[in-house]
Amino acid sequence: MKSFRKSTDLLIPLSFLINTEGNMPWGYRIVDLLLKYFPEDSIGFWFVTLDIRALKKIVPLPFHVLFASSYSVNSAPAYPSLPLGSYFDLHKPLLYSKPSKFTSLVINGHRRNCDLFDLHHEQVPYEVAWSWQKEIVRDKRAQIEKEGDCNDTLIILQHPPVYTLGTASTVENLKFDMKNAPFNIYRTERGGEVTYHGPGQLVMYPIINLRMHKMDLHWYLRTLEEVVIRVLSSTFSIQASTVEGLTGVWVGNEKLAAVGIRVSSWITYHGLALNVTTDLSPFKWIIPCGIRDRQVGSIKELVREGVGHGRADLHHLNDASLIHITHKSLLEEFSQAFQLEYSYKSISSAMLYERK
Repeated sequence: MKSFRKSTDLLIPLSFLINTEGNMPWGYRIVDLLLKYFPEDSIGFWFVTLDIRALKKIVPLPFHVLFASSYSVNSAPAYPSLPLGSYFDLHKPLLYSKPSKFTSLVINGHRRNCDLFDLHHEQVPYEVAWSWQKEIVRDKRAQIEKEGDCNDTLIILQHPPVYTLGTASTVENLKFDMKNAPFNIYRTERGGEVTYHGPGQLVMYPIINLRMHKMDLHWYLRTLEEVVIRVLSSTFSIQASTVEGLTGVWVGNEKLAAVGIRVSSWITYHGLALNVTTDLSPFKWIIPCGIRDRQVGSIKELVREGVGHGRADLHHLNDASLIHITHKSLLEEFSQAFQLEYSYKSISSAMLYERK
């Protein structure tokens, strides 16, 4: 139980910082301030002791604050969620429905809009997609600064063969001289070690505003992994899992999906890569993700060759069909996990490749 003890204690519900459209045009600065300096309560409230006049100087626009000299709420698992957009009876305990561990924030019962660039049949050069992501991040930061929020974005595509290095990458995990690399190599700002991207691998780049989901990078990484786990289970009857101390999604000793992200001002980019029909031989030239005692695998291998894995009725599918059904399942599970509604977008080849 938590109680207010002083007249300067503030109870600030998220509902008073979010308007009926689910945006936070002037509430952002309050939320950022509170998340940075004060502990979050169990049900989306912040308990703050400060000089009210100082807060008014920080936030020039009006906002609702409830004052109480002695008030307590029931303790509950940490999750800034419902109820939102309504006033509460201070004489009764605050009740709420606990969401799934991997479910994102739903505001006023509405899913957030997500601009979807579905290029899953395209092999987009890595440097083009990388530059495109950074451009979108810059645009979103500018829009948030001006309007308080922005749509989320999801890009799904394939890449021609390429190796990428993360911030933790070392040359010791390369089995070739970088001057004579079999494919292009890019050192990026994402987390993690070296990995390979190539045809038959579906890559998802979520560029989402975590302020409007959950400002928790551990939660975000685990949710990306959970998306892949659900895809493998629901579509292919493949039982996958995570491994303590490691990122990615595993089936036994084989890694099927790699995850590496970057976050700028709570906007995500980079993302996950799932081996569907990927030629795995290029992985032999690196130590994938810096892990020496494990292997990489693909959905194709498990469905067609793996004993005890996958659905027998899918063994006959060709590579294109496997890519297609995996991509559909990824989009569905991602929208469910992050509570998003897609708006399908297109981009011309000229506009896309001018970023190269």
